[in-house]
Amino acid sequence: MKRIGTALILSTALAVGAFTGCASAATTSSSTSAQASSSAAAVVESSSSASSTTTTVASATGGVLDTSDMFTDRDLEQTADTTNAKTITLTSGEDVQITEEGVYVISGTATDVTITVNADDSAKVQLVLDGASITNSDAPAIYVVSADKVFVTTTSGSTNTLAVTGSFATTSEDNIDGVIFAKDDIVLNGLGTLNIESSDNGIVGKDDVKVTGGTYNITAAGHGIQGKDSVAIADGTFTITAGTDAIHSENSDDDSLGYVYIADGTFNLSASSDGIEGDAAVQIDGGTFTINAGEAIEGTYVQINDGAIGIEATDDGINATSKSSSYSVTLEINGGNITINMAQGDTDALDSNGDLFINGGTVDITAQFAFDFDGQGQLNGGTVTVNGEQVTELTNSMMGGGMGGMQGGPQGGMSSAPQGGMSGGPQGGMGSMGSRGGMR
Repeated sequence: MKRIGTALILSTALAVGAFTGCASAATTSSSTSAQASSSAAAVVESSSSASSTTTTVASATGGVLDTSDMFTDRDLEQTADTTNAKTITLTSGEDVQITEEGVYVISGTATDVTITVNADDSAKVQLVLDGASITNSDAPAIYVVSADKVFVTTTSGSTNTLAVTGSFATTSEDNIDGVIFAKDDIVLNGLGTLNIESSDNGIVGKDDVKVTGGTYNITAAGHGIQGKDSVAIADGTFTITAGTDAIHSENSDDDSLGYVYIADGTFNLSASSDGIEGDAAVQIDGGTFTINAGEAIEGTYVQINDGAIGIEATDDGINATSKSSSYSVTLEINGGNITINMAQGDTDALDSNGDLFINGGTVDITAQFAFDFDGQGQLNGGTVTVNGEQVTELTNSMMGGGMGGMQGGPQGGMSSAPQGGMSGGPQGGMGSMGSRGGMR
């Protein structure tokens, strides 16, 4: 394990300047579809002033996840107050130890350097990357041991690169396997670019991982972005190539956690396994997505309320499967523009091991097998096209499948999930039982 130089210890208490121009952390809006009461489209904007740029988030109403306090004002602020900041110039072989709350502006090019944050558990630490480049062989570039929250902020116009080229060294205490590795909450934001290259994972958080702005180019042999409790994204531009999942959240200790929330952003995801996986739930309220993966989106409860989503998949396009006992297995589409192109073979465009509800939006599927559901399958609204032909019911491709929902009917149903959103929709009659491969 590398430790060839001395450590630069920064222990001077620094005052954190007040932030200006902050918007409300989350606001809500609502809309109603023609056939069902569904989640409203999210709106994520940037508003700027002379001294700051702030991302504002309006989450969908009726969402499966509670987003009311998901992002704080400071999370959404894309610039740092550097009035009392400490400046750090990186030197090869000299680790940086940060032990006090404050703002630290980091620049320079170096090898074999780890920036370690080991502060009080009430401390908020902001690392401002201003043209910083670190290349390590076996240790993270940024390692958060202890803090209340750490912000990693890129300055406007800057390009920053963090890389680990060899196998991560293991210790008796931790399996530290990310270029950025945080044991506490971490927020990535800013107006610049962060490039990450990893022989294992890119960004790993053992608590919450939040991204509210910036440009991220991540190439990782493992996961691109991984959060134990959650991955929550308000905005940003992401190009991720991953050997496993591009965006991943899983909590084996508490299966009510381990979710992914996306309000907006631009995503170009290429993954050998899943593009986006949240074991508990995945909620997408907006954004533009190009996903090429084995499975594009997977979770126990998958809810899509808005967004432009283009999928190329070799297993399932969007898959709801039992990974959490805290949510019922449900795939729910309330809005957005979704295009799914499936590879040949035993593949399904929309696959739910529980219920499948389409309440709104536009879904365009090119696939041998379009729908696979074990519970209810209801088409309550929106426009659904399969292989160039618009359909008015969901025909199950699985022999012995569940209830197929016909469009029309007076009574709207509620999907059964804790914290679940409205499935909306008429009661479906008995659907046609198709053999594998049968579709309208």
